[in-house]
Amino acid sequence: MAQLSKTWWGNKFIEALERFTDAGRLSRGRSYRNNDRIRKLTITDGTIVAEVRGNVNPYFGVHTEPIYETEIVIHPISQAQWTAAIAYIASKASFISKLLLNEMPDNIEDAFAQLNLNLLPKSKKDFHTECSCPDYSNPCKHIAGVYYRIAAELDQDPFLLFELRGISRTTLQAELAKTPLGKALASELDRQSTSPHSVESFYTRPGIQPVPTQTTLKEFWQGSKSLPKEIERPPQSSVSGILVKKQGDFPPFWNKDQSFIAVMEEVYDRVKSKNRELL
Repeated sequence: MAQLSKTWWGNKFIEALERFTDAGRLSRGRSYRNNDRIRKLTITDGTIVAEVRGNVNPYFGVHTEPIYETEIVIHPISQAQWTAAIAYIASKASFISKLLLNEMPDNIEDAFAQLNLNLLPKSKKDFHTECSCPDYSNPCKHIAGVYYRIAAELDQDPFLLFELRGISRTTLQAELAKTPLGKALASELDRQSTSPHSVESFYTRPGIQPVPTQTTLKEFWQGSKSLPKEIERPPQSSVSGILVKKQGDFPPFWNKDQSFIAVMEEVYDRVKSKNRELL
C-alpha cells in the first residue's frame, strides 16, 4: 500500500479498511480525498458528514456537476467498555504518560486487544455508510474518498481516533488524570512547571563587588579552592523534555512531515552521545 498519510495512525486506519473492503473500489476514492472534491466535512460524536463533488457524465444523463451527501457513522465503544479500557491504560506507565502529554502510543491497539476490543475499525459492522450517489456499491468512491480524508485528519490529530469511537480527548485525559499513575504524573508536571514573574530588565545588570584586601597572586589567578576532580552527575529527570512533549507531534509551528517529538528526541540523543564523557 502506498504511504498516503504522514503518520502511522493515518496509514493504520487505511490498512484496517483495506482488510475488509475491496481494495480496488477503495482505491477509486483516492482522487476524491482532496479539498477540491470534498467541499464540506464535519465530525460530530462519531458521525462524519461530507459534501462530495461528483463527475459530469453525459452518457448517464449527468450534464451538471452533482453534489452528493455522504454520511459515515462509526459505532462507538460502549461506556462500560471505555471504563475497562481506561483502567487498563492507566495501569501502564508507557500508555498513560504519552496520552497525558498529547502523544499517541505506537502500540495503543495492544491495550484494546487485551480486552477483546479494537480502536481501529475491524469489520464492516463498525460502520454505517450512506451516499446519495446512484452507485449501488458500498462503499462508493465518494465514501472511499471521505475515508482517505479522515486518514489525513488523523495525521493532524491522532486523538480523533478516540473521538470517533465515543470519547473525546478532554474526557479521556481527565479520566486518566484521576488514576494513581495519572495523579503521580500530574504532580510531577506541576512540580517542574514554574509560574511567570515580572522583571525590571531582560538583561543582567552589572554590579560592583568589593575587592578583597588580602589576596595573593596565586589566589587571584587560580582561586582559593581547587576545582573538583570529578563532576557530579546530575540526577536524571523522571519526565525528560517536558516542554517539548507538551507541543505534541505536529504543533502549529511545525510544517514538516516527520513528528516534532521524534526529531527532538534524535537531537537530544545526539547531544547526549556527543557529550557522554561529561555526563
